[in-house]
Amino acid sequence: MATMRLEIVTAERLVYAEDVELLVAPGIEGELGILPHHAPLLTVLQPGELRVRKDGQDQFMAISGGFLEVLGNKATVLADACEHATEIDMERAQRAVERVQEQLKQHLPTVQLEQALASLRRAQTRIKVAGRRRERPGAPPSH
Repeated sequence: MATMRLEIVTAERLVYAEDVELLVAPGIEGELGILPHHAPLLTVLQPGELRVRKDGQDQFMAISGGFLEVLGNKATVLADACEHATEIDMERAQRAVERVQEQLKQHLPTVQLEQALASLRRAQTRIKVAGRRRERPGAPPSH
């Protein structure tokens, strides 16, 4: 099967650098499916789930936003933050959801409300992605 190079980079580290068969990323207007030899593309990514297929196996990561560039046969994700499913602390993410839910019970100014909702979406995405590793108990590590 055809592959393309995928690199996922944050300010702190190189998160992922492999040849992959498929990338599904959270675009502004919905999910973007990127296959080898995709047309050139530059877009903003919203917080959500990245799905990467390598050797027929799907791997999942949580991303907190960033940019996706596809050029040649290479996709580059420049992410604000990105975590493999295996790196996510489910209890910590659940506590973050609970904290934000408590904040939302208060009457927050619009800016704080938007920040709280964004935090809630990030924490919920982390929980969803972490749950993916529980769906496939024998799955190989995602890095």
